[in-house]
Amino acid sequence: MNLKQELQQLNDKLDKFRRKLDAAEKRGDQGVILQFKQEIATLTKRIANVKGQQTRQLNKKGADVRSLPFNRALTKAEQADMGKLKASIKGLVVVHPMTALGREMGITKVTGFAPKSF
Repeated sequence: MNLKQELQQLNDKLDKFRRKLDAAEKRGDQGVILQFKQEIATLTKRIANVKGQQTRQLNKKGADVRSLPFNRALTKAEQADMGKLKASIKGLVVVHPMTALGREMGITKVTGFAPKSF
């Protein structure tokens, strides 16, 4: 299971436990309230751990892409025929500014990174 799926499942469980906690508080069931508060605390800690792991992976991928010796913004024509561009340039990595990697790298235009100039 990848981190994105795990994070989604953890958030679903957290939502479920919060709803059950609300119901237990309405009933006044102290034992169940304490149990769900502990569950929520452990899930919150696990979610923070998974998010940190995602951030580390994204930073590593960004560093790998940045280490490629050549980069430049892609023209609209190149963006329109991305398949042809990728086929002609071996090792090309295209980063869009609206993706997580693009936001992390701080790019503002669709940029191509490659081992040699293109």
